Amino acid sequence: MATISEKLQLVRGRIHAAVSQTARPEGCVALLAVSKTFPAVTVREAMAAGQHRFGENYVQEALDKMAELTDLRDQIEWHMIGPLQSNKTRAVAEHFDWVHTIDRLKIAQRLNDQRPAHLPALQVCVQVNTSGEDSKSGVAPGDALALAREVAALPRLRLRGVMALPAPTADVAEQNRQLAEVRAVYEHLLSQGLPLDTLSMGMSADLEAAVAQGSTMVRVGTALFGQR
Repeated sequence: MATISEKLQLVRGRIHAAVSQTARPEGCVALLAVSKTFPAVTVREAMAAGQHRFGENYVQEALDKMAELTDLRDQIEWHMIGPLQSNKTRAVAEHFDWVHTIDRLKIAQRLNDQRPAHLPALQVCVQVNTSGEDSKSGVAPGDALALAREVAALPRLRLRGVMALPAPTADVAEQNRQLAEVRAVYEHLLSQGLPLDTLSMGMSADLEAAVAQGSTMVRVGTALFGQR
């Protein structure tokens, strides 16, 4: 059975191969290891193999891991990639480096107000729901610009870009269609003067299509850590 180090090499190889099929420079796509449901020891093993960005969906689970990994805090970049409820914003504002799932102004305002003054601005993405699925969080594409402008005005947040979770499909053409919709939202925000640099989309099953559509950060869990 492959080790996490070996799996990291394989995923990085996939990203490299996907980037090489585009006109984009090497190193333009960051790997976010989705460590939700896996223990702190797994994060530590991935850290030892050179992985420093980790994505978590559940606040309490993430806090428990952070407590076990305090010796690595300066080396780990923690990303919240799950839906965020109002009663969880303080813990996220105090302990995370990034939040990918801003889908309403209330959450952004709470994160801004609760971000400790001694920490740098919280890096955030607006989550866009291009599939229209009620089960998924995210602002409608047509409302993304207004929300992004409001978030960008908050002093303790730094708006970095757009995140999306397209409906899963094995059809590559459909993957590309959905991902292109997300890219269009991102490019529209850029065209309106927002200084964005992050397009967070693509997972284990569709990272190649996501890179082809301009993703700058892929969120990979299964291909690194196995099935949950």
